[in-house]
Amino acid sequence: MTQTAHSSEPNSVRLVAVASFIGTTIEWYDFFLYGTAAALVFNRLFFPTFDPLMGTLAAFGTYAVGFVARPVGGIVIGHYGDKIGRKSMLVLTLVVMGVATFLIGLLPTYEQIGPWAAVGLVLLRVAQGFGVGGEWGGAVLMAVEHAPPGTRGYYGSWPQIGVPAGLVISTAVFAVFSRLPEEQFLSWGWRVPFLLSALLVVVGLMIRVRILETPAFTKVKEAAREAHQPIIEVLKTYPKQVLLAMGARFGENGAFYIYSVFVLTYATQHVKMPQQVVLTAMLIGAGLELIAIPFFGAMSDRFGRRPVYLFGAIATALWAYPMFRLLDTASPPLVWLALIVAFVFSHAAMYGPQAAFFSELFGTRVRYSGASLGAQLAAVLAGGTSPFIATLLLANYGTNALSLYLIFMAAVTIVAVLLASETHRDHID
Repeated sequence: MTQTAHSSEPNSVRLVAVASFIGTTIEWYDFFLYGTAAALVFNRLFFPTFDPLMGTLAAFGTYAVGFVARPVGGIVIGHYGDKIGRKSMLVLTLVVMGVATFLIGLLPTYEQIGPWAAVGLVLLRVAQGFGVGGEWGGAVLMAVEHAPPGTRGYYGSWPQIGVPAGLVISTAVFAVFSRLPEEQFLSWGWRVPFLLSALLVVVGLMIRVRILETPAFTKVKEAAREAHQPIIEVLKTYPKQVLLAMGARFGENGAFYIYSVFVLTYATQHVKMPQQVVLTAMLIGAGLELIAIPFFGAMSDRFGRRPVYLFGAIATALWAYPMFRLLDTASPPLVWLALIVAFVFSHAAMYGPQAAFFSELFGTRVRYSGASLGAQLAAVLAGGTSPFIATLLLANYGTNALSLYLIFMAAVTIVAVLLASETHRDHID
């Protein structure tokens, strides 16, 4: 039986979907650990000479550096993913992410080596950004290009589930160790979640090496039609699609990092609520996304990518004011409600159909490069900077400015999706 035929069997599609989900979960576990640590401890460990506000800004600044590296990873890994194949690049990105995360757990702090600690933190964050920048495109293409017709939204959502799954696991692990006495937590407790990454990467590699190359890329490879310079071909042939993908990603990615990273700082430093309350709220919201993302992915197969995506973008704008008002109450049930609605109806509705939507914008020869470029450039402009910008807005203009910022990002996405064509009935080849 040929690889192409075998890859199109239902059991193979499910295996690929599960493998994409598990591998992506591990990669995002690594990436989100940094965000949680940046919000809660890195200001004290790596920037102790700064006042609390400047220390938080510096920690979020190193956090943003990882996003700057993501387009580089998307371009480099996407280039070889379009020339060599999707599978081999996914193995490479998992190794890069795992090694960088493990080394963060071993990194000396400012007290031990002074300013060089921050330099090491930035370099390892760049490696994380490079790895996850190349990971996303390959993971979603493995699922989308294996999916039978009419199911690309559903199967493409499986690697997307890895994001809330990684957030749930990283937040849960960090929450366990944050219960240690503060001295122990700052001394060694924060390191353990990073060191555990080594075990997860081994599991991920064992799963990823078993999956086959996608049928769509196999056809291109067998016909010797690979793009010689994929990124150049993308920019010449699909410039509009790159811009539309960036715009569609803007509200989803920017809002998500407000919900998953900045909210920790807002709740603990501004509202003065215990960090366990907001960590629990994040766990519940992200946990429910494990169901909501595939649901909205499947809905996009039935009703189209654009209607479902627009629902999420509009929900983001409408929830921008109520969410912060509920957080300000410091009431656990209302804080939970604030983040559950944000994750489930705002983020999941955009993130569920996103993998299929972006993949369908580009031809097979350059799909890895095109989808990665659009998604990761937006991640720099929206996701990577949103906690930093939100911290500045809160310090200078108050909570209302945060709501307006979310509405602005959602508006960019609404315009981009309205300008895009519906793609859910297009052939993947």
